[in-house]
Amino acid sequence: MAITIYNTLTQEKEPFKPLENGKVRMYVCGPTVYNYIHIGNARPAIVFDTVRRYLEYKGYDVDYVLNFTDVDDKIINAANELGEAVPDVANRFIDAYLADVEALGVKKATYNPRVTETMEDIIHFISKLIDKGHAYEVDGDVYFKPRSFDGYGKLSHQSIDELRAGARIQVGEKKEDPLDFALWKKAKDGEIAWESPWGQGRPGWHIECSAMARKYLGETIDIHAGGQDLTFPHHENEIAQSETMNEKPFANYWMHNGYINIDNEKMSKSLGNFVLTKDIIASHNPQVIRFFMLSVHYRNPINFSEELLQGAKNSLDRVKNAYTNLEHRSQTSMDLADESDEWLEIINRLNHAFEAAMDDDFNTANAISVLFELTKEANRYLEKKQTATDVIKAFQESMESVLDVLGVRIGTEEDLLDEEIEALLKERTEARKKRDFSRADEIRDSLKAKNIILEDTPQGTRWKRASHES
Repeated sequence: MAITIYNTLTQEKEPFKPLENGKVRMYVCGPTVYNYIHIGNARPAIVFDTVRRYLEYKGYDVDYVLNFTDVDDKIINAANELGEAVPDVANRFIDAYLADVEALGVKKATYNPRVTETMEDIIHFISKLIDKGHAYEVDGDVYFKPRSFDGYGKLSHQSIDELRAGARIQVGEKKEDPLDFALWKKAKDGEIAWESPWGQGRPGWHIECSAMARKYLGETIDIHAGGQDLTFPHHENEIAQSETMNEKPFANYWMHNGYINIDNEKMSKSLGNFVLTKDIIASHNPQVIRFFMLSVHYRNPINFSEELLQGAKNSLDRVKNAYTNLEHRSQTSMDLADESDEWLEIINRLNHAFEAAMDDDFNTANAISVLFELTKEANRYLEKKQTATDVIKAFQESMESVLDVLGVRIGTEEDLLDEEIEALLKERTEARKKRDFSRADEIRDSLKAKNIILEDTPQGTRWKRASHES
């Protein structure tokens, strides 16, 4: 079955056909680095990393570009408030972003271009747009003319008249039409700036991605992705710039992830529910955060809450426990080929179900359902008095494959922190109070498999790490 992708441009699922056989050129809009990223910024990082992983799983060589906007009004304002240089602020928050997403299991991009390192290409791009009659200069500012591009509004599915109704000319702007947007901004006194044919200044936001995508991936790319909030004006403007410059389609597939709500409310600083990624990582296992993020289809909104995060942790624990128990039983399994066919057929069916889920617009929610089914079948198989080596191995390889695409690491006993053990003990105590002895035994067996010995005493349950030889 071929991969299908929901294309924002056509508002339909389309079969994925890359420009070049076996090769995918993918561009994801990265952050403007003036502060630590919030949990909403983490979602596209996780989602499109998973898309990349699945494309690689299917055998594609993926050139994956994620940019950094390292000069911008917000960064300049932050630098002024902190009394620091703009590059120092940008570098610090680039490092913080990379640390956050690495903790969340995001693979390194093929390229992480920065605006400040692409200035020559940006200036060349703007010059060509002026030469072609799509842009103009006024007193050191350069503006793009959307009305010069027939397809303006095709990504956000709005007419140019609808867009014109919402456009305004800000104080100090000298553009000809409210729809026109800045390609180059004349430097204010004391601001960081670069020399250009129009005087000292710096790029507008939209031109940066067009120039970087062209430099690193070419004039037409396969997939352009980002958060839903970027559809208009950012991605709409990218299309206008790139397609007037290159006179060919910019991106064949446009992908956008949905918003994040916090406890069923839109995340905002004014509501006091603004959650920084670094803070949530500090208090929760980042593998659980990633697993939770992928439990909802990427185009749907996702609600973030402590209760839902705990539910994701419990689910992932069950998967990990099953895998650990498979590893434990592999040491005593035998060659029982005659009894394996039925189970290998079940595993094969679930492998196909996983691929069918991911082929259908990267539906990680359904893929996780398949993982749960794998876990259920593995646990059912482990109830047998004697297990076959090939079946145990097939279960493990299937779970590993699914988890690798999801970017979730199973881990070993060395990864189990003291606070994680205490949390499991607390859960076990609650399970016993509720007479959920099945879950209590599951936790005990899981900890035992990880060399954690429990001792139930009148004062409560104590634990200790057993030596690997014991």
